[in-house]
Amino acid sequence: MTDVNYPEVGGTRHTPLPPGYHHLHQEMPIGHGRAVLAAAGEAVTTFRMHRAAGVGIRADAPRAAPGVAVEVSLGIGPLRLRAPCRVVWSVAEEDRVGFAYGTRDGHPECGEEAFTVTQRADGSVWFTVTAFSRPDRFWTRLAGPLVPVLQRAYARHCGRTLRRLANRPRPGGR
Repeated sequence: MTDVNYPEVGGTRHTPLPPGYHHLHQEMPIGHGRAVLAAAGEAVTTFRMHRAAGVGIRADAPRAAPGVAVEVSLGIGPLRLRAPCRVVWSVAEEDRVGFAYGTRDGHPECGEEAFTVTQRADGSVWFTVTAFSRPDRFWTRLAGPLVPVLQRAYARHCGRTLRRLANRPRPGGR
């Protein structure tokens, strides 16, 4: 992971998050049971959640795995903002699925963002976005406190999108 533009690679895997950054930790319930966990995990790790949330995603692999290059984009035409990232870790355990990507040169922020789906002991399934970031461009520094507000809104939007995707009736039952 030599092309990420921050030193704390993997910092979203554990707490506390690295100092010197804005921290984000957003948890949202998305459903209940193994079928919801499986559907949500698939949507997260294949970037389907991002695309359904209206975010452009170009990745050099169909599934998130360490080393996969990802370009996240928002907007249209000449106003399209492109943000290069690299997947720095992924997890596929019985009760936890997800990944994190880190920013690369050209990204307006510097840091890491993780998207995980977890099934708790009571069977409830939760989506979590964990991130640390700081501005890496003059215009993101100028935006100041607006950037963390937008990041929280984006995390909540992803959670609502994932809840919808994971709870859709599937052929052959749930």
